[in-house]
Amino acid sequence: MEQEKTCRRQDLAVRDTHKGRSVFTKRAFKRNEFIIEFAGDVYTRDQYLQLMTFEDNHFIQIDTNLFQGPSDAPDNCINHSCNPNCGFHYTGRRPLLYSIRDIGEGEEITFDYSTTMDEGFWEMECLCGEKNCRGIIRDFRHLPIPLQKKYRLLGIVPDFILKTFSR
Repeated sequence: MEQEKTCRRQDLAVRDTHKGRSVFTKRAFKRNEFIIEFAGDVYTRDQYLQLMTFEDNHFIQIDTNLFQGPSDAPDNCINHSCNPNCGFHYTGRRPLLYSIRDIGEGEEITFDYSTTMDEGFWEMECLCGEKNCRGIIRDFRHLPIPLQKKYRLLGIVPDFILKTFSR
């Protein structure tokens, strides 16, 4: 997505919630507005499997066999939701989080972790509390077909998933 990146870290606040640390807006965001670039070192699949833990996994898959590790930035605290307000657009392997709808001031920033997952290894219990909560977060291939189509239309499914899994 070609759009000037105007969000600054002071536009976001990290607070403790029942889900752990969470990121909230300090101003309203319009649909398709840049939120934050995810940071962290890049690891191979083998390195990821050695470093990650099921209890505290802050890695994000950025290609078929590449994973971006945790950072000390707010991106490390953005939680999953089965009804997300954000999704990723990739510039190369740089994961850039954009709003997929208008987001009000004080709202928690979320994305659907499944839109970045095609690794066949990690899953977790969902704590989002949404009416449409799926209960388990796991690879994109496990999402209901209508939801896969919705996310594709929004443009928030990375090419590495689209190339390896299509319906």
